[in-house]
Amino acid sequence: MLVLSPAPPAAAHADTEAGAHASPAAASVPGGDDGPSARALADEARDGLLAARSVHLHFTDHTAAARRALPASMDLALDRDGNCAGRLVMGGGGGGVELIKRGDQVWMKPDPAFWKAQVPGRRGEALAEVLQGRYLRGSTHDMILRGMAGTCDLRAFQRQAASGSSRDVPLTKGGETVRDGMKVIPLSGTKDRRRTVLYVTSATPHRLAEATQKGGGIDQTLTFRDYDVPVPSATPSAADSVDVSRLRQELRNT
Repeated sequence: MLVLSPAPPAAAHADTEAGAHASPAAASVPGGDDGPSARALADEARDGLLAARSVHLHFTDHTAAARRALPASMDLALDRDGNCAGRLVMGGGGGGVELIKRGDQVWMKPDPAFWKAQVPGRRGEALAEVLQGRYLRGSTHDMILRGMAGTCDLRAFQRQAASGSSRDVPLTKGGETVRDGMKVIPLSGTKDRRRTVLYVTSATPHRLAEATQKGGGIDQTLTFRDYDVPVPSATPSAADSVDVSRLRQELRNT
């Protein structure tokens, strides 16, 4: 059966490493300047991430260029109720998907490259023709959509951050810098040849704005914006969507 999902689901895989390194016990080396220590900054940033009702995250895996089964990038606003809106781009030229979820309803709009990667040959072309640039609509209970809908689980992401395995990595506090127009304080540490840098906002509340990780075959960046800003609630109209039952019928006929 066709299942439209990054394998494993993006939120459960791609973000785990960066989120895990936000664990507060990892920050054990205080900075030499005035202000909160590295530990205090990491504590506050981690607590803010775990308490967030919603967040806009952007994830980039710089090593995913040849891996169609994994997302090379995600740009998603998501909340603890499972709502989300944004886009995923697969590695290896595997196309992209616009994704919207409200409650137990899911809308996704794969581009032609995604269909060809997921369903090679004439069947993939036929599915793209059925949608004609519209959204595929269905329930989170539908097997075809369930995996992709799992990407919207902010609670699962927060659980991963809470159970991070890098609490024994000391972090060193650096001087204030600017990332994407935001004043931040870098907290850096290395374990098993893998270097992690957490960028925590200089202004209070001190929040995790960015996390990068390099080494051991990993090169990932994860940014966080719009803490507690509601996820956009607009959903596609009936005229701009096709029920997933049409897709299932087309699969049977091709």
